[in-house]
Amino acid sequence: MTAERLRLVLATANPHKAAEIAEILSEVVLMPRPRWVPEVEETGTTLEANAALKALALVTATGEPALADDTGLEVMALGGEPGVWSARFAGPGATYADNVAKLLSALEGVGDRSARFRTVALVAFPDGRQVVAEGLVEGAISSMPRGSGGFGYDPIFVPEGGGERTFAEMTRDEKNGLSHRGRAFGALAAALEGLTLP
Repeated sequence: MTAERLRLVLATANPHKAAEIAEILSEVVLMPRPRWVPEVEETGTTLEANAALKALALVTATGEPALADDTGLEVMALGGEPGVWSARFAGPGATYADNVAKLLSALEGVGDRSARFRTVALVAFPDGRQVVAEGLVEGAISSMPRGSGGFGYDPIFVPEGGGERTFAEMTRDEKNGLSHRGRAFGALAAALEGLTLP
C-alpha cells in the first residue's frame, strides 16, 4: 500500500499541531482521534517512548494504524531542558505563555542561548510494526517573544536559516520548510511510501 492510500488515526487533539501535520502529510488520510479515546499520559522519558505510548493506545482502542509524535525543545544552557517535558515545563496545565515566561526567566542574563527542537513521529500498525522518523532544527532563544503565528515556543525560537526571524514571524509554509516537525513528517512520508500492508 502506498502513502496515497494510507489512513491513519491521529493521536493529537491539538488543533494547531494537527493542522501542521495535515499540511505536511498531504498524501496521507488523517482521521481525528475518536472523542471516546482519552488522552494518553506521557510518562515516557524519551520523545520516542511518548510517541509510541500515544500511537499504541490508539491502535489498541481503534484497531487502526495510528500516528503520534512528541516534540522537545532542548536548550543548551539548561542542560537540554525542558526536553521531553517541554509541554509541562511550567507545571501541569501550563499554558504556552506560562512555558515561554518560565524559559525566558531561566535564561535571563545567560549568554549562550543556543537551542534545538526535536520531533519524533511514529506510526504504529495493528500487526505490531512501527515506522519512526525524527526531525531536528538548530537555533537560538530570543530575548523576548516576537510574532503572532505558530504556537508553543514559536515566538521565542529563532531557527538557523530563518533570517533571524522566530517561527512565529514566519508563514506556515516557511515554518514547515524549516521546522523540526516538517522534517520529521517529511521523513516519515518518505518511509511510508511504498509500504506494504497485509
